[in-house]
Amino acid sequence: MSTVSQPSEQVELNSLDSMIKPLTLTSQGVSLLDQTMLPTEERYVTITTPEAMAHAIQTMMVRGAPAIGIAGAYGLVLSARQFLETGGTEVSLLANQLKAHSNLLNQTRPTAVNLSWAIGEMLATLVAIMATDSSITNCVELLTQKANQIHQEDIQACKTIGGYGAKLVPKGGVILTHCNAGALATGGYGTALGVVRSAYARDNTVQVFADETRPRLQGARLTTWELTQDHIPVTLVTDGMSATLMKRGMVDFVVVGADRIAANGDTANKIGTYTLALAAKAHQIPFYVAAPLSTIDRSLVSGDTIPIEERNTDEIAMINGEKISAEGIQYFNPGFDVTPADYITGIITEKGIARPGYEGSVMALFEKAL
Repeated sequence: MSTVSQPSEQVELNSLDSMIKPLTLTSQGVSLLDQTMLPTEERYVTITTPEAMAHAIQTMMVRGAPAIGIAGAYGLVLSARQFLETGGTEVSLLANQLKAHSNLLNQTRPTAVNLSWAIGEMLATLVAIMATDSSITNCVELLTQKANQIHQEDIQACKTIGGYGAKLVPKGGVILTHCNAGALATGGYGTALGVVRSAYARDNTVQVFADETRPRLQGARLTTWELTQDHIPVTLVTDGMSATLMKRGMVDFVVVGADRIAANGDTANKIGTYTLALAAKAHQIPFYVAAPLSTIDRSLVSGDTIPIEERNTDEIAMINGEKISAEGIQYFNPGFDVTPADYITGIITEKGIARPGYEGSVMALFEKAL
């Protein structure tokens, strides 16, 4: 039997807001917090073209499934602005340009479904505009409004996810998380770290462990920086320590984000997530995934067909520009793994919490969203 958990009281949204702004659309372009420079330097760059946005996504200046979805939507706004600024007047030619830039943006990160979802939302908006209006100026304005809407709805969804998830965390509980699924990875609040923020706002005795998350160290570099910025105490551990923490009774609750969730609940997330889920299952510790509905890909029956991005081998061969491995060896560097649904206690979304029997409970969430 499938179930969808619904809190008996209204979700509390007056949680601990984050001051971190990972990306913002301005009149000059898109201001991005360059996440490759954190935590040593807080540097913002201005992206002015869709090609530059594609590069920013590919090189992980902006990263995290919801965040790159928003970045993709803003990339199409930049394309539309470019068309207007160069004197374009034919809406059909604008549509051709946006489709070309959509293909470019979609090719940057294949695992996270939010990117293609957001781009699809933008293209659908353009089709609706074309049916009623042929003004390029109005097209640009309405596409801008749609992209901003995607951004603001993501922040609101994350706050709602945080409210649902916070009620699951025991008083004084110890939370373990992996990678970075916070403000940096979303529109500005976080999925897994949204749960952490909301839980800490309700109970400041909650404690947090962050896995370092090899090889790009998103936990060590980003999660610890982000929580420190918002004055939430956090303890950093290596990836290999998590099972030991669980065995010693030092973890009560595990929550992670997601890059793509199949219809049956199988979940792709940063490499190492599956290992964490196995350990949690062995120690009977609840393991939750926090993600907006836009991360659920109902076209995939299971996680077996989720495309897994393979990253540059230098990420595991080198540290700080110095090679750490022997010459002449082979490398394997998938950026993500897939956690089977059997190891997931629940999927926390902005419409409620899906429970095992995910084919039914996930569908119920989408029906509720209509």
